[in-house]
Amino acid sequence: MAGEATGRQWAPLPASADDVVADFYSDMKSIPTKGMLDALLNARVGDVQKGEDPTTTELCQRVAEMLGKEAAILLPTGTMCNEISIRIHCASGSELIAERSSHIINFEAGGPAALSGVMMHSIDGEFGRFTAEQVRAAYRPISRYAPETSLVAVEQTTNLGGGGIWSLEELGEIAETSKSLGLATHMDGARLLNACVETGVSAKQYATGYDSVWIDLTKGLGGFAGAVLAGTDDFINHAWRYAQQWGGGLRQSGYIAATGLYALDNNLEQLARDNALAKTIGAQIATLPHISEVLPVETNIVIFNLDESGPDAATVVSKLRDQGVRLGVFGERTVRIVTHIGVGPEGGDLLIKRLRALLEE
Repeated sequence: MAGEATGRQWAPLPASADDVVADFYSDMKSIPTKGMLDALLNARVGDVQKGEDPTTTELCQRVAEMLGKEAAILLPTGTMCNEISIRIHCASGSELIAERSSHIINFEAGGPAALSGVMMHSIDGEFGRFTAEQVRAAYRPISRYAPETSLVAVEQTTNLGGGGIWSLEELGEIAETSKSLGLATHMDGARLLNACVETGVSAKQYATGYDSVWIDLTKGLGGFAGAVLAGTDDFINHAWRYAQQWGGGLRQSGYIAATGLYALDNNLEQLARDNALAKTIGAQIATLPHISEVLPVETNIVIFNLDESGPDAATVVSKLRDQGVRLGVFGERTVRIVTHIGVGPEGGDLLIKRLRALLEE
């Protein structure tokens, strides 16, 4: 059943989305454009497991080069990219270091434990980021009694950290410290390209020092499925095996790959517009009554907290949904907004107008 996150529960959504005017729940709510669908319909395809799908091959080669890695694989989801990477980098019974608000910890259904027997060592960072000193403090010296620390994972940009961008210096320090401790490094790059268009730093630069990294074809790029995981040739050979084992082996994946190629050719400028719209929305929300905090807006995510004197997050989101504007509940008094290709400045104006009216009641 479709639902909306409300803490640890799911609140049912209306059976039909016909009345939704502006959907800011997630950038994964974007709908492929006609140009993208035309690219899908005209894709050259074949059995990718036999190396016969030229469109998938082209996409993987392009993304590997873009990320500065030897090879890449197209997978159904970003979650599978994360979980396969954990399985390859970590032995069963070992430990992964990640920020407490990361996608791996909060939104993958306990995958590291269930699929790979891996424990999580969560770090309390700031806006989803942590420091090299925190990695060193979290690292466990080898002991027969303790789990072995194996992997450090970062998220660029930070989802629950409000779309925050890791700087090159921060990422470099994390990678250098991890390597000095003998740890593998992984980058969840679901929104990596939002950071790239915002800063002018290339994806390859951001991914330097990270053993595995992926980008999502959905979210800001506007596709309907797929993510591309990159690493060394040996790493990707292992990834193919786990993709098959875990049900991620595709066939005529060129249809998905064609949407990814189209997005890389046509939708990168859209990411800059998404970032700009989010900043405008965040600045306007900060002026409204009953707003206690707006997290710094660096890319396409706006997270704000409501004070105790006004309505809670579930009430605000429910009432706005009845008016055709959809947001996400991410805590008792926390709301998330995500901009994407499916919403423009008009949707942002409508959101602010209706949120203002609600909070001024």
